[in-house]
Parts: sequence; C-alpha cells; structure tokens
Amino acid sequence: MADTITKTRNSTNIISRDPSKFKVIFYNDDQTPMDFVVAVLMKIFKHSEPAAIDLTMKVHNEGKAVAGVYNYEIAEQKGMETTNHARHSGYPLVVKVEAE
Repeated sequence: MADTITKTRNSTNIISRDPSKFKVIFYNDDQTPMDFVVAVLMKIFKHSEPAAIDLTMKVHNEGKAVAGVYNYEIAEQKGMETTNHARHSGYPLVVKVEAE
C-alpha cells in the first residue's frame, strides 16, 4: 500500500471591498427653473438651502454638478425620484447615475 500525505492549509485569504459608490449628476438645460432645482436638491437630496443654491449655480455655470454620492440602489432611487418629479412638473431636467 502506498502512503498518502495530506497537507491542510490553515490560512484563508479574505478580501473585503467597500461597496462601489455612484454619483447622481444634474445636467443643465434652458427650461428647468433654478428654483425648481434648488427645491429638488433640498427635498430629495437633503441639502441645506445655501448648498442647494451653490450646486444649482454650478449646474448653470459649468453644465453639470454632482448632487450626491451613494450606494447604487440609493443613487438610482434618488435619480428616478428626481426625474419623475421633474417630468410630472413639466420640466426636462436630466439626471444621470454614474460610477464614481
């Protein structure tokens, strides 16, 4: 009979990663009023009024701005909620979710 040698490995490599983050980005258009964008940033994204005004001005001046960074599900929910609210109000506001 042949002798069998068995080796057991006692260590385990565990790799943990933080969940991916996603940016919710507002894009500028010529039809959505700034007051509406400020209100959405305050209501849905929980920004203070001064922060919402600053972000709105950034969207206006630079063409886009990041409204927030979240886990995928939350970013997608906030993006959809914003788009639905804008369409219901008759505005073409464009909001996209992109990986950070």
